[in-house]
Amino acid sequence: MEKKPFLTESMAQDIIQDVPTPFHVYDEKGIRENARRINKAFSWNKGFREYFAVKALPNPIILQILKEEGCGVDCSSLTELMLSEVCGFSGSDIMFSSNQTPVEDMKKAYELGAYINLDDATMVDFLDRVAGVPENIFCRYNPGGTFQLGESKEGFQVMDKPGDAKYGMTEEQMIDSYKKLAAKGAKNFGIHAFLASNTISDAYYPELAGILFQLAVRVQKATGVHIAYINLSGGVGIPYRPEQTENDIMAIGEGVRKKFEEILVPAGMGDVSIFTEMGRFTTGPYGALVATAIHEKHIYKEYIGLDACAANLMRPAMYGAYHHITVLGKEDAPHDHKYDVVGGLCENNDKFAIDRMLPKIDIGDIVYIHDTGAHGSAMGYNYNGKLRSAEVLLCEDGSHRLIRRAETPRDYFATLDFLPFMKPLLGEYNDD
Repeated sequence: MEKKPFLTESMAQDIIQDVPTPFHVYDEKGIRENARRINKAFSWNKGFREYFAVKALPNPIILQILKEEGCGVDCSSLTELMLSEVCGFSGSDIMFSSNQTPVEDMKKAYELGAYINLDDATMVDFLDRVAGVPENIFCRYNPGGTFQLGESKEGFQVMDKPGDAKYGMTEEQMIDSYKKLAAKGAKNFGIHAFLASNTISDAYYPELAGILFQLAVRVQKATGVHIAYINLSGGVGIPYRPEQTENDIMAIGEGVRKKFEEILVPAGMGDVSIFTEMGRFTTGPYGALVATAIHEKHIYKEYIGLDACAANLMRPAMYGAYHHITVLGKEDAPHDHKYDVVGGLCENNDKFAIDRMLPKIDIGDIVYIHDTGAHGSAMGYNYNGKLRSAEVLLCEDGSHRLIRRAETPRDYFATLDFLPFMKPLLGEYNDD
């Protein structure tokens, strides 16, 4: 089975004239249409808002596109807050979910008027001490144990272990925290939870919603506070493998609506606003890493070496994650060669694919690695002195636009510019 790229070989070659490989490219049309689908799926809820997870794709042009489509942002650090602020987000546009939070991060979130989501019961006094308690406040829930769904439509089981996760509070801690926060002046309360990652099952969000809606009823009864918001966070996945079927966001929205009508409305809580943080689902399929085959190697296995490496896309090396590969211009050629597709890091896990059946790859072929629009470029790093690649936007009209330039050696050495003996080296790479 094959996945269809949103870029043809001729389109890629056109971009390469301006931006050498490797680069990440994003499909503006796909991102906008998907954001509209999400908003439509939850339009039954008067207060619904999608808070795009900035960590998935922290590029200001992408954030501005999503802002135009009505999305807010989910931030977890000072720099993500700063980036969101310059893109025009403030107040209730921002959800701040952090853990082990530095003082300056919390102060910034408070100053921006963001929805602050407390990860731990000890954070109540911390927030009060370093910033103050706002009228709107969230607490993050961890139910412990194992979260499991039966077989999904593709035959994959959804299972994760919240009890092993470092995030969130117990129910008892949440109740105690809400009481303390109410005493300190909080008026409207929210519940947030994340129980499983990258689920390919339409049942996950409705199941999570049912758990959180029942929790909300219990907590409101136990504390007397007003539960105004429930944030289902992320976890809705994308089909990285070609045999997987993509989630039906309309069916997911309808499943959550049924739980809402079944649990919250009879409890007199029909005014609750539903929030989501679907970073991966929103942009993941609409990004690709484009690289060039620069070497081949024939030893005990057949290798194709790219000008990209794990510094440009960490997921396969870090998680053993699957990313589909298309050789542009050879989409219809027989997949009769078995390759390890690798990068140039001095690490043996720097492999985009292992034993992958692909068409014969020649030096100079353009390799398109699918589904890098979330947690792709964002997880880049500089190990081995490798430099982060450029980011390009494929605009709705078919043109392309550079939205992040590639790093240069000058960028790599910039944090050493205070050392006198580094100045000649930095001078070699003067941007002038």
